[in-house]
Amino acid sequence: MRKKQSSLTAAGIALVRAIESEKPAEERICFDPYAHQFIPAWMYHIFGFFIKSGYAERRGPGVNGFLAVRDRYIDDALIRFLEDSLEQLVILGAGYDSRPYRFDLSGFLKTFEVDHPTTQADKLKKIQAIFGKIPEHVSYVAIDFNTHTLQERLLAAGYDPQMKTLFIWQGVSMYLSDEAVDATLDFVVHYSGPGSAIVFDYLYTAALEGTQRQLEVENMRRYRFMTGEGLTFGIPEGEAEALLKARGFRQVIDVGVADLKAAYFHGPNAERAVTTGYGIALAKV
Repeated sequence: MRKKQSSLTAAGIALVRAIESEKPAEERICFDPYAHQFIPAWMYHIFGFFIKSGYAERRGPGVNGFLAVRDRYIDDALIRFLEDSLEQLVILGAGYDSRPYRFDLSGFLKTFEVDHPTTQADKLKKIQAIFGKIPEHVSYVAIDFNTHTLQERLLAAGYDPQMKTLFIWQGVSMYLSDEAVDATLDFVVHYSGPGSAIVFDYLYTAALEGTQRQLEVENMRRYRFMTGEGLTFGIPEGEAEALLKARGFRQVIDVGVADLKAAYFHGPNAERAVTTGYGIALAKV
């Protein structure tokens, strides 16, 4: 991402959530009532047209299906942790994530949004416009994952390494260096309380390297000059559990497209496409 430009990728993800949320309850996979308000009007009208017309689906079959179900899976993980005495929530690379606002977290859960300073500054303006003020239950921590450490920034912001914490790391790992990914995972293992976990999505190495052709990956590379965000990290399919356990996690759930289809795509969504090439991992310490 460019230093002086808020993340176009994060805005694009919010656009997918917004359009999914406009569908009837029985048809939508995820729901975010605030997503539309985080998106520039020009983006909603231009790129929203491409999604609604079906053009985006033809260009990248199943991509929007994966983005929607990724949100839903992580929402459901958060709900389970909230029901199991979660004490602290950290959203890494928060972008335009609205979970601290659409879930009732105020008053009992320490919540941190960690993101690049430019995107975070833009989001804070929009939060002020939506709610009339900056919510007091959220701490906003500015960071560049490739140059700063969580130890530096998060601990200084009041994060408690003894608390049971859920880290949400959505749509981020594939844009980082191997070293930045390892540093983040290391922080979760060594600076969080018993029962803590991280949930994140990742790109399969075959898709990253091009041995498994992914049209949306090719498009992301083609338009990198606009976004400033290049794909750099992947995990071989089927190897996430071994990789995470080698880094100190004790329990790992590695979810693929077949699992997501079976869990969420029923009824009117039974035939909906979901792109391959991605996984979601939930790892506990």
